[in-house]
Amino acid sequence: MGAFDPLRDQLTQAAREFGGDVVSGVLTGLVDDVDRALREELEIFPVCHHSPASALAMVRRLREKQPKVIYLELCEDLQPLLTELRNCRLPVAVQAFATEIDGFPASWAPLSVVAPITEASAEYQAISYALETPGVELVLVDRSTDHVFQWAPKEEPAKKEHAEEPGLHGDAVGVEIGDLRPRFAELEEHLLHHGKVRHWSEWWDQYVEQPLAGADYDTYRQVMVLIGSLFRHLDRDADRLAVDEDRERYMWTRMREHLSASGADPADCLYVCGAFHAASRVEQFGLASTATYEISPRTGTKWLYGLIPSSHSAIEAQFGLASGSVSIAAASWAKSLTRGRLTPFRLTGQKGAPAGRKGGAPGKKGGAAGRKGGEPAGSVPPDDELVGPDLRRDAPRGEVTDRLSGFLSKPPALDEMDEAELLGWSVDIVRLARRNGYLASTADAIAVFETSILLAGMRNRARPTPYDFQDAAVTCIEKDSVPGRRDVRRLCEILLGGDRVGEVGYDALPPLARDVYDRLEPLGLDLEKRTIQRALLDLNADPHLAPCSDLLWMLRYLLPSDAVRPIMGERRLGERSIQESWDVAFGKHQRSIIELGYEGVTIEQVLEQRLRRAAWDPKATAAVALAAVEDAVLFLGSWRFADELGQRAVELLASERSVDDAPEVLRRIRRLMAYYRAHEPELPAWCEEFATSGYAQYCTLLPTAFVADDAGVRQVAAMLGFLFSMESLAISLGCDRAQLELAVQQSHPEAPSKVALLWAARSHLGLLSRAELRERCDELLANPLVVPSFPLYIIGFVQAMEPVPALTGFVVEVISKAFGRLPDRVLLPWLPKLITVLRDQAGELVPVLVREAGRTFPGTLDAVDAWVPPWSARPAPAASAPAAVAASGPVAELLLGHPASCDAVAGLLGCEGSWQAPSPGGSLHREAAALLTAHPDPALAVAALLT
Repeated sequence: MGAFDPLRDQLTQAAREFGGDVVSGVLTGLVDDVDRALREELEIFPVCHHSPASALAMVRRLREKQPKVIYLELCEDLQPLLTELRNCRLPVAVQAFATEIDGFPASWAPLSVVAPITEASAEYQAISYALETPGVELVLVDRSTDHVFQWAPKEEPAKKEHAEEPGLHGDAVGVEIGDLRPRFAELEEHLLHHGKVRHWSEWWDQYVEQPLAGADYDTYRQVMVLIGSLFRHLDRDADRLAVDEDRERYMWTRMREHLSASGADPADCLYVCGAFHAASRVEQFGLASTATYEISPRTGTKWLYGLIPSSHSAIEAQFGLASGSVSIAAASWAKSLTRGRLTPFRLTGQKGAPAGRKGGAPGKKGGAAGRKGGEPAGSVPPDDELVGPDLRRDAPRGEVTDRLSGFLSKPPALDEMDEAELLGWSVDIVRLARRNGYLASTADAIAVFETSILLAGMRNRARPTPYDFQDAAVTCIEKDSVPGRRDVRRLCEILLGGDRVGEVGYDALPPLARDVYDRLEPLGLDLEKRTIQRALLDLNADPHLAPCSDLLWMLRYLLPSDAVRPIMGERRLGERSIQESWDVAFGKHQRSIIELGYEGVTIEQVLEQRLRRAAWDPKATAAVALAAVEDAVLFLGSWRFADELGQRAVELLASERSVDDAPEVLRRIRRLMAYYRAHEPELPAWCEEFATSGYAQYCTLLPTAFVADDAGVRQVAAMLGFLFSMESLAISLGCDRAQLELAVQQSHPEAPSKVALLWAARSHLGLLSRAELRERCDELLANPLVVPSFPLYIIGFVQAMEPVPALTGFVVEVISKAFGRLPDRVLLPWLPKLITVLRDQAGELVPVLVREAGRTFPGTLDAVDAWVPPWSARPAPAASAPAAVAASGPVAELLLGHPASCDAVAGLLGCEGSWQAPSPGGSLHREAAALLTAHPDPALAVAALLT
């Protein structure tokens, strides 16, 4: 007769009376799973991730059994990282990272897998015991990180976004030991409703954590396997269950392989896995199984490994736990250790270890130096250290005793209320609330205390839990509003332990991260702090800080925006700051720095790889390649690499069939050419090739862009700006100006804004005189049918200021005429659109337009009444004196005041003539007027120089 036969018969009888054969089969299946797991030759230790009860049971069992081999459910390729945990402050996460993928969809890159580890977890206790105890072997047996993605759905890997701390885990796939949560939504809802709790973490704490915290080992094992079996029987996610079964086949295959190769005695081994996997029913389960399982080979993906900081909130968000639950678990762990007089296992040299709490450390109680005969750290401690006051030693291993019947038939014996602890919480939360702006008083502390007891009683609890206390504090203190950044619920989490954030020690950092810390050492900052620190660099007084400045600018480019932020100083082409001020927060963004180490050995190498990857991306454009050139010059100062990227920009420009990036291309190539002309004896070869290639490319695309609906007026204006500004360079390198003239003559746009832009281009090429252009605009204003669309022509003329700057004064004239002649019913509805378009598409042109208007319009209010616009003051030529041409206004006055300048320009242009005193109407000599009419640009340029 088996140990669980009475329980099986009892459950079968109850199921037949109340639920029928289906329920009977489920209940008996649960008992069968427990019986099977406990009778297995290899001892199975079921755990739940980040569970204090599991960690307590692990400490007790390790000190009693002292296993020589521990099989741990964790990705097998993460094993080399575990020794580096001693250089870190928990919580941290072991990480596998891959940017160069082979065998997976390209859209998945980069691949990242993390396994968070906290002190209050069974896996950390097992790792610490194995690494600190001589002669103990730790073997990771779960699938590799490569298999994690091999077995993922091919559409997209199951990534879980992290909301509050995206810089800690981000979109990495989380690997955890013992994910015990019902995958049957109705069951979870039923448990929460009847348990009178809000979320799963609270239910688990009340009905599993607290009862099992003081339970003996046999009871703990049987209950955990029972829960895992229950969730397994009710699992409706067939795809996820299939992956879990493959993991179980993988793990049992690896364990049998290790036992066969090492010759270890199964009695000296311990298999630590999630309770869900402890209730496995796969054919490979158990050492006696002869079923085989073929493990697929890994892909060609190159995996890199390291440690990254983690936090309680990151773990909660990634694994769907309630906010504050991991912090509460950590507080429960610390309290249980004190109450049970247990010494946990800790890695020697572990950061943040409290004094006297390093289990297994030499010279400490429970350590090797504190035992008789030099026994290892894992040897059996005295009885008072092993068990609490209510615990007894387990039955001998191999003899299975039914502990489930007693556990399920009577309510758990909960501890009595700790009034001193609850009173301390109530006083401290009121003190903390005052510091954060709440008007809390001693009466609120009393109310929180009494309300906590009341809520616990309403929920059938013998003593208030941290969740009851949290609800009571919110009810009594947070009345109407939150005066500061933190609400009362967040203050309770801080009080109970807070969001502890881990730290990776210097020795555990990859070479790149250590190199960054070393190179920034002259700044005198403690880069491990999570606070924001201010770095002041006077590069004139301390030239040796220039390398630090260069490194900070590169980190600014590679890291998140708030990791390295310049307060004073800037870096542009041809410019260097003499003083800089930086806000540095490396401690908060340590993960980002660590992951840079997965991409290269130095920051310069990573930056070069990033720029090359961006330029050679399949979706890269010429604008992207030019941006890479600019960044290479700014941060790396590598002319060879900049030339390589520039050649790539030439190739991309020649292959483009779209003009969407024309404004960006024009802006960047102008800036780069200005920089090279100022700092180099000649332009690089790629710049010359870019000019000729772009000239031919844009001439070819110009007629199509003028009529295409998907090409905006800003893009066409940028094309013309490129053609006109690069015209002299392109012609000197062999291009033909006739190609540009033909492209303009073949353009026949219909959109009013593009028509105005075409007129401006024809005016620049001499195909349309200024008088003809003015006449066409006047005709548009005089045509009632065209008047409603005239504002669109203005938009085109404003955009034309980019390729034809000489039209700036004419644009002021056109806008002034429009405002003076258009009716209000046309002008007023259009004004918001004009302002919006100018802001979005011509923001850089508005200051030019305003300056030109300032030169044209009078500067004082008194002069406005007597002011006559220059374009209105130009009288028509007299019929009796055809040789005289009327000209007046600021230009005429300028020429009369400085005749030598005009004579010099006339001589250069080959114009002959003599000066004649102006008539009272302001007329000039015929030759001077003809000169101004034929060549207005030199006169405007002279005026600009003299004003």
